[in-house]
Amino acid sequence: MTTETRSLPALGPGATETPFVIMGYDEVVTHDTVWDEHSHPFHELLWNERGVSSAVVGARVWTITPALGLWMPAGTLHSGSAVAGTWFRASFFGFGTTSSISDVPVAVEITPLLRLLLERLGDPGLAAGSRAATEALVLDVLAPSSRELLVQVPTSALLHPIAEAVREDPGDPRTLTDWACALGVSPRTITRAFNSETGTSFARWVAAVRAQHAVALLTRGWDVEAVAEQVGYRSASAFGAAFRRTTGLTPGTFRAR
Repeated sequence: MTTETRSLPALGPGATETPFVIMGYDEVVTHDTVWDEHSHPFHELLWNERGVSSAVVGARVWTITPALGLWMPAGTLHSGSAVAGTWFRASFFGFGTTSSISDVPVAVEITPLLRLLLERLGDPGLAAGSRAATEALVLDVLAPSSRELLVQVPTSALLHPIAEAVREDPGDPRTLTDWACALGVSPRTITRAFNSETGTSFARWVAAVRAQHAVALLTRGWDVEAVAEQVGYRSASAFGAAFRRTTGLTPGTFRAR
């Protein structure tokens, strides 16, 4: 399948006039799509009605799903991608009319209430008073989430072989002890390096990589059992429990969307 590449400008916060409070955009991409690095003069909330996409800021890679969106502050350089068939949504928040919920990108849980409010703003017949009231409610309920599909890619010479291998094959069964033996260091050394470079443990980092890979496979129509095996789980139930802890959805529910 061909990949479509799109280029957008890199604009600083407020570089162009953004008189709106919240403005929405949505699109179903028909090809695997990549956005080159760019930035917006407004804040942006990225979320999906269907499918999976990703956003990259430096060495951090977020996966965006129907349950987990991403807040991108104005002026933040980022690139992105979306799998063919993904129905993505973007809500733009005026730089001069709204305040950012964070100075850095953060995950946002797309709750049923937030989804309904954002969808209501897409009604072209919405009266001005109703629009203002709905926008106020969106700003009231919008908040960072402690749950996110984020992988901080380690770049040190020590961890680079591990990161390359696991991202290439999330089902790689090698344990922390296996990698320590292969690299000629102690498990404690690898543990310290992962905590220092990624802010999490080796096991949690591998689980995050597996979850990111799994959502892409589910979007492409793979059945749950096949995905579980592909990303290294011994059973569909173990995979399902881990997937729900990370994404807020069961694999079956995500796949159906």
